[in-house]
Amino acid sequence: MSEALQAAIARQRMLLHDRLAGQLGRLVTPCREAWGDRAALEDLLDTALRELPACKYLYVLDQDARQVTANLSREGRMPEQYGRDRGQRPYMADALAGAEFSLSAAYLSRNQRRPSLTAIQRVTAADGALLGFLGADFDLRELPLTRELYRQPDQWVQHKGDPAIRGALFYQQRVESLMDARMDPVLELVTELLTAHGVFHSKLHFSSSRATIWSLDDPHRYRVLDFEDLNNPNTLLAYPRRDYPRDAAIPSGRIADVFRAFKGLRLMDENIYLRSGSLNIFNGMVALNFSCDGSHYMRWDELLDKDMDFWIGNGISETTARLD
Repeated sequence: MSEALQAAIARQRMLLHDRLAGQLGRLVTPCREAWGDRAALEDLLDTALRELPACKYLYVLDQDARQVTANLSREGRMPEQYGRDRGQRPYMADALAGAEFSLSAAYLSRNQRRPSLTAIQRVTAADGALLGFLGADFDLRELPLTRELYRQPDQWVQHKGDPAIRGALFYQQRVESLMDARMDPVLELVTELLTAHGVFHSKLHFSSSRATIWSLDDPHRYRVLDFEDLNNPNTLLAYPRRDYPRDAAIPSGRIADVFRAFKGLRLMDENIYLRSGSLNIFNGMVALNFSCDGSHYMRWDELLDKDMDFWIGNGISETTARLD
């Protein structure tokens, strides 16, 4: 997992931790006062549930993490959960080790297989002695997250592919595809789609002579263009004329340069060559997949800064690690 994604998850967990700790912490004193009276505890949880709109289940456990109430839910009480031993559940580990409040990592619930979190609050007597625990299960879909969308960092990322493909790399050679034979007019047509017809993301599959494109006019559905489509300028008639977006991360005049770089990578070597390449104009990122099944993700300008010697001498040969 990338550091940026870990940081985004940590921010959400911190916000949830603080919010839920406050909500469950306010129930400690009422639970202490009702301790030992199952009916009173369940009535208390039933009332508390109304003030915890994201909570799926509330329950109380004894010192050994054995349940001393039913599960309280908005659908009613679940008395069959009384007596359940939760001591071995992963979300109990920190609480049993002494944590005042703990929030589990996300997990799939045992029964419904839904993404869930569990919060555990210690309940102590007035003198600080442990009485037990208050547990709250949350459906991840209903939690009060900030819902801030994670933004993918734009630094160069490199991934190795299938070892079986890397191992056979020098036993295969590039076979000229239909797209290879008509590379320039195909790339010119795709450039026109991106710069003047509302296409914001395109992936070129050189080996199979096709492209997949995403349009601003219908962004949730991709379209597949085969070689006949890509080799026919009339294809442009099927896509409305659109101004190039002002918030694009790559200048429209440099898109052709990116595709010329794709062409160079496709033809640079008989063994090591580009199988597919994509460009997204809004994040300015290109994705490259090579014959060794290695993949690279980088900014468009970083791609243009690298010459063929880099890819032959360093970029791809490092990906294959000289076939390990």
